[in-house]
Amino acid sequence: MREKSLVRLDALWQRPRPFPKIVMSYAIFKTGGKQYRVGTGEVLTVEKLEGEAGSKVTFNDVLLVGEGAGVRVGGELKGAAVIGEIIAQTKGDKVLSYKYRRRKGYHRTVGHRQKLTKVKVTEINA
Repeated sequence: MREKSLVRLDALWQRPRPFPKIVMSYAIFKTGGKQYRVGTGEVLTVEKLEGEAGSKVTFNDVLLVGEGAGVRVGGELKGAAVIGEIIAQTKGDKVLSYKYRRRKGYHRTVGHRQKLTKVKVTEINA
C-alpha cells in the first residue's frame, strides 16, 4: 500500500501562471534642478518647496509621460502636470566641510543641512 506523502508530487512541477497585465503610468518631471521619475502614490524627497504639510503642490515642468508601452514627450505634453501633497518639511543629513592649510595653524569646520520636502504624488495629468 502506498504511503501518504505530505508533498503532492503532481503539484510540484506545474507551469507557472502568467503575470497579470499591469499598466503602470509614470512621469518624469523637473524641480530644484533635478529630474525625478515617479508613479502615482509614490513618496519622494525634493528640495524645499513653499507650503505646509497637507497642502497641494503642482509640478508643471513635465518632460515625459509613459503609460504601458506608450510614451509621450515634448510638444505632446502641453498642459501636463504632476500633482502631489506635501507630507512634511524636513532637513537632510549634516554634511561637514573641513578646510586646512598646512604649517599655517589654519583650520575651519563648516556644516550644512539641506532643507527638504517630502511629497506624495496623488495624480499624473497628461
